[in-house]
Amino acid sequence: MMEQVEAARKRCSRVIDTIHKLPSQTNITESCKRTLLKLAQSELHFLSSRSTSTPQHTPLSVNIGHLEAVIHILQQPCITGVSRVCKPIPSSLPNRKKIESPTKNAVHVDIVCTLNKNPVWIIVSDRNPRYVSWFRDGKSSKGLKFRLEQVLGAAQSTQIMKPCSIVLFFSHGISDFVNEKLREEFGAWQLGLEFALFDFDLCEELEGGEWINVVANARSFQEACVFEIKVGGTKENTVLGSKYGVERSLSLNPTGLEMMEEVTKENLDDGFDSLISEMKLSLMKVKSVDVVGPGDFIGDDDGDDFINLDTTALIAIVSGISNGCTEKLLATPEDELRKRFKGNYEFVIVQVKSEIQNPILAEMAGVIQGKRGIICESVLSEFKQLVSMCGGPNEKLRADKILKCLMVVPDSPSERMMGVPTTRKLALKNKVVFGTGDHWRAPTLTANMAFVRAVSQTGMPLFTIEHRPRALTGD
Repeated sequence: MMEQVEAARKRCSRVIDTIHKLPSQTNITESCKRTLLKLAQSELHFLSSRSTSTPQHTPLSVNIGHLEAVIHILQQPCITGVSRVCKPIPSSLPNRKKIESPTKNAVHVDIVCTLNKNPVWIIVSDRNPRYVSWFRDGKSSKGLKFRLEQVLGAAQSTQIMKPCSIVLFFSHGISDFVNEKLREEFGAWQLGLEFALFDFDLCEELEGGEWINVVANARSFQEACVFEIKVGGTKENTVLGSKYGVERSLSLNPTGLEMMEEVTKENLDDGFDSLISEMKLSLMKVKSVDVVGPGDFIGDDDGDDFINLDTTALIAIVSGISNGCTEKLLATPEDELRKRFKGNYEFVIVQVKSEIQNPILAEMAGVIQGKRGIICESVLSEFKQLVSMCGGPNEKLRADKILKCLMVVPDSPSERMMGVPTTRKLALKNKVVFGTGDHWRAPTLTANMAFVRAVSQTGMPLFTIEHRPRALTGD
């Protein structure tokens, strides 16, 4: 008995360590991390008290296996935009004036996130397949069927956190009977997602980087199976159908028809030109100069591998700070700089020092590499206006050049983004920009982290990539 308790305590400690080291691409909120840590520490406290005060013959019951499975999913490269973990979700929106208990008519969802760019709810089961009952099983279990009906009802009634799919992760597999019922009654199909067989945190890379040594007692997920159930009534994609499921129209900036069929190789040592060279330019057949319909887009196999740029990203790309003006700015007398930048002087100097330590264009090139850059019409208008008012001749030249390599899409924010209440922190113009990226299943490259944090507080998963801010300098 004591050996079992000690082993479980070690598992808790490993889970706690792993939570602190969750990969950055998940964009997991600090609130979610606190929830996971609270659950793991509570389990550890339970085991510590049990080891000293519980009779040795008492059966050991722990929940650490469920937490291990949740953490295992959060470690996967395909998981991003984690906004909620291990919390109930109301089955209907609180539109009534009467305040009800937040847990009334709520359903438990283990992870709210984006999976392969699509918003999903993930439910995790760490139970032995023999105990995963389909129908009600006395008072102890309402059955998997009943739970899925509740979750699907909640998914269809909510707006802000509406998923395109419910993903079921059975860490020990399921019986043939449950497998068949999932397919017959809910239209579920098994995902071919290549989840790692072992927890990343419990594996070591051997010398040479070619072999993986599995640490003793590592948790294996070789028996795990994953299912997807499409949420009815949504216009969103399924996880597997992300390339073909959404009808989208494409408006081109007139200069987009001159999209630099060959990117110049003359100045690839220059950060700006190097970044441009890394951007994948779309191959298109255009029926109309102004509009390309959903059937007109022709690209390669990963044709919708887009990245959405907001105004902050465009400014950072063309800024003089990002393009070799740091020494010139530092050599300029302080009073002259204060006169030029007014109240933004300290902000600009911080950016200059940051650029000297870590050039931003090389960092952004790694993010943009192989992607098709898109901007919405609102960003195009705002960017042109800012460059016209504040940009110098070189910044304006770079602005013209970058716009020739981007596709301009109509303002088309996703329904779920527009379902988020408009507030001071959730301004409509930002909802349009980020919502358009969400509609295109494209991460938004942005320095506007205040908006990203505000969205995460609503519980809606959003796929974003952060970059450091840069300002126009008049270069």
